[in-house]
Amino acid sequence: MSDTKMIEEDKQAVYSGDHCLSCTSCMANCPVMAASLEYRGPKLVAPAHGRMHFSQDDYEDSLDFCSNCKSCDRACPSGVAVSTLNMLMRGEYYRHHPHSKRDDMLAHGERMAKLVSAIPFGSTFANLGTKVGGALGVLSAMGIAGQRSMPSYASKTFYRQFKDIKQPKSDKKVLFYPGCSINYNEPHIGIAFVKVMNHNGYEVLVDEGMNCCGSPLVVTGYLDEAKEHADNNVSRILKWKEQGIPVVVCCTSCSLMLRAEYAELFGEQRMEDAAENIYDAFEFLEELMSKGELKTDFKRVDKKLIYHVPCHLKTQGIGTPAVSVLKQVPGVEVELADAGCCGISGNYGFKKEKYDISMKIGEKLFERIKESTADDVICDCPTCRMQIKHGTQTDPCHPIEILEEAYR
Repeated sequence: MSDTKMIEEDKQAVYSGDHCLSCTSCMANCPVMAASLEYRGPKLVAPAHGRMHFSQDDYEDSLDFCSNCKSCDRACPSGVAVSTLNMLMRGEYYRHHPHSKRDDMLAHGERMAKLVSAIPFGSTFANLGTKVGGALGVLSAMGIAGQRSMPSYASKTFYRQFKDIKQPKSDKKVLFYPGCSINYNEPHIGIAFVKVMNHNGYEVLVDEGMNCCGSPLVVTGYLDEAKEHADNNVSRILKWKEQGIPVVVCCTSCSLMLRAEYAELFGEQRMEDAAENIYDAFEFLEELMSKGELKTDFKRVDKKLIYHVPCHLKTQGIGTPAVSVLKQVPGVEVELADAGCCGISGNYGFKKEKYDISMKIGEKLFERIKESTADDVICDCPTCRMQIKHGTQTDPCHPIEILEEAYR
């Protein structure tokens, strides 16, 4: 790795803690601190210990409380990558300490999903198994929040369904990265994306050689394994970039990892180069709209929508492109929930000891949705949708599903 070109030192997350002013903005904006007195705060965990650049075997006891929601990063006036420093510290800790079986399972969802999809009727047995295991307290005994339902596996993955789609050939192409959730749990969202792009004259390609973005690995401390995923994915993204084919993503946590967190965590120039070829789905559609290239032959959709903006979308600094696009659909009204973090933060809220914190963080959002007169809740993030469903008994959908409905 000695010949690997790194980004400039002042842009590397590991050194950003040196710019901390101890102003406590990160602490004032941390949803976990607001929900739990046990967390001593992102400033102490990340910048304070990060200044030692991980040269000493010294770890803050509340390191495990950070959910990586990145509220602290957005609040920092000095540009300190607070949450990324937390993740680097967590990765360093687990290089010298064993993981629990629970964390191993939560971090390796892709591994389990591949096994399930390879077995005939695997999804049926797996879904039944998690329901029975939850009812009998097996999951709780492992350290998983027993109040939650585990995500269900689809009977047929997105990649398998994609092979059956008859697309029009086109010179305009995009590479769709479904991530684990769409591929294994919610393939209908990927199908909706393909239909939207086909309607706009694009042929959609996939690359089954890409793997999980690595976000679940990072937050559970499997940093070296996450680096392997980054190396593979970045190499493939760069090959598509050379062909002039953008990579488009429907999951905001995946897009954040691919376009920002790889470089922040690992500091390699090629990761920044690959990031230039990553687009959020509605970011790409909004760009088409700005150039007058987005098809506007919408049918009327009389729906009032309430939109929860995921933390990982806010962190990308691209605004709310789904709102801009959906407002072009006759009959659609979109209001922002504007109620902060939902609290689940990927696999954070699935941990038994973090469940109450997760639900406490989400209280404001739950109440906002319950009080709303909206017909549907929309959100780009799969785990946010799980949390909203759990906390409000509504059935949120991805914004791309609304757009696809308007094009029918």
